[in-house]
Amino acid sequence: MSRSRVAWVALPAVLAMTLGACGGGGGGSTAAGKEDPEGTVSIYGTEPKSTLFPANTTEAGGGKITDALFTRLVGYKAEDGATYNLAAESIESSDAKVYKIKLKPGQKFHDGTDVKAKNFVDAWNYAAYAPNAQQAGSFMSPIAGFKDVHPADENAKPATDKMSGLKVVSDTELEVTLSAPNSVFPIMLGYQPFSPLPDAFFADPKAFEAKPIGNGPLKFVSRTPNALIKLERFDDYKLEDKVHFKTLDVKIYSSQETAYQDLVAGKLDFMEALPPSAKVGEKYKADLGDQVLNANLLGQSAIALPYYIPAFKDNVKLRQAVSMAINREQITKTVLAGSYVPSDGWVSPGIKGYRKGICGEYCTYNPEKAKQLFQESGFTGKLTIQSNQDGGRKEPLEAACNSIKQALGVECEFVGATNFGAFRQIVDGKQLTGMSRSDWSADYPSIENFLNPLYRTGGSSNDSNYSNPAVDALLEKADGTANEDEAIKLYQQAEDLIAKDMPSIPTWNEKGIGARSKNLLAAKLTFTRDAELAAFRVAAKS
Repeated sequence: MSRSRVAWVALPAVLAMTLGACGGGGGGSTAAGKEDPEGTVSIYGTEPKSTLFPANTTEAGGGKITDALFTRLVGYKAEDGATYNLAAESIESSDAKVYKIKLKPGQKFHDGTDVKAKNFVDAWNYAAYAPNAQQAGSFMSPIAGFKDVHPADENAKPATDKMSGLKVVSDTELEVTLSAPNSVFPIMLGYQPFSPLPDAFFADPKAFEAKPIGNGPLKFVSRTPNALIKLERFDDYKLEDKVHFKTLDVKIYSSQETAYQDLVAGKLDFMEALPPSAKVGEKYKADLGDQVLNANLLGQSAIALPYYIPAFKDNVKLRQAVSMAINREQITKTVLAGSYVPSDGWVSPGIKGYRKGICGEYCTYNPEKAKQLFQESGFTGKLTIQSNQDGGRKEPLEAACNSIKQALGVECEFVGATNFGAFRQIVDGKQLTGMSRSDWSADYPSIENFLNPLYRTGGSSNDSNYSNPAVDALLEKADGTANEDEAIKLYQQAEDLIAKDMPSIPTWNEKGIGARSKNLLAAKLTFTRDAELAAFRVAAKS
């Protein structure tokens, strides 16, 4: 979801982003041959769970599409997440609180209209306005006036529908004032909710839902639910991450195994992750050879324990017992065939601010201590772990259940939803009946991104429905701290409290292993385990 990241230090001098080159570095694979710039690329996909609005897409299936359709102010380098100016020509601040942003000229939406500063301001206000119920709306919270459009009380009526911190200076300039200094904000601007929206969206959201109009390197063509989403190169796109092929077919699979078979047979061109069966004995190396792609991922796998289920909410001993009953070493070596390593905290290795062993003894397999804590917890009944069955998620969670069963002497069952979209609807609707898979891939390379969305009260991906006012206060203080090192110390203090509460159980961290077909001369995997589409090159057919 290791990493280096751009250092943002708030000083009395101007703070400005410098343009870095897109591409280069690790995670790629290339082959010799003649290139076809009018070729088609097919990639593995899962059914999006909701509308393809950038601020309402927080899962991989939909994110794969919106990432190609929409371009943000900054981009992230595939190999390490370092930021570079994309739609922005410059982003400057003298105090890490007021940011002056200029756009590169000549940018267009897919309907031919100009990309203007107002399109960013309108989109961010839409995302933040509580009645619009955008899943990632909380990412706008650093902006001054957010609480006026998105009150903490879900039943309260917003005072207005526009944040006071957003100002259109001209067609190519906007000014953003934050509620407090924030060293992470410029990095956040590359995340999907900060995409612009065209005027057409506000004129007819329903028509936009059926056919999204973005400003990215690819434009929407068609969507066949549970089968195919077709995108096409936008020839008026001039920025650094333009693509070098004509058509992108996102093929929707319910089975990762089926997709892998298609990849090996040359019927699918790219997978960002491989199924467990391909990893056993490193079978994928024999199958694919130099078509294998590797990347250092910034991500985290965990099991969430929903606080709206009474058995979990007030029972930290139960949460600790379950964690100690999971044999991470064995599962990562056998079921996951060494493609994951055991996790020891709530922040990914490679993120600045990561500390080894924060979870301590509670992430170390100890069946005797686990059983003691379990008996002290007083829990009776059966444990379940819910997840989607596709994407290779079933097997390691079944193994976790078996480990829990053997260590604690309690029934544990894997409960699978058909696909990821169906599973996320259960999670987002707060309809879980047991423990839940809660994997996270970094939206941007910052410790903040591993804590705020997942553990702040009301966070966009707070699957546990966890709420601790002391954690919230530390996160808010960290968010408002201009000096990066001081902010990181506060985020670490918040992680220490999360470790004591254990609202989720860290399980394992993935090593990035994907692959391309022989139809591609070049492909690259990013730090978020996504396709770096700008790096793809299609082989010409002889």
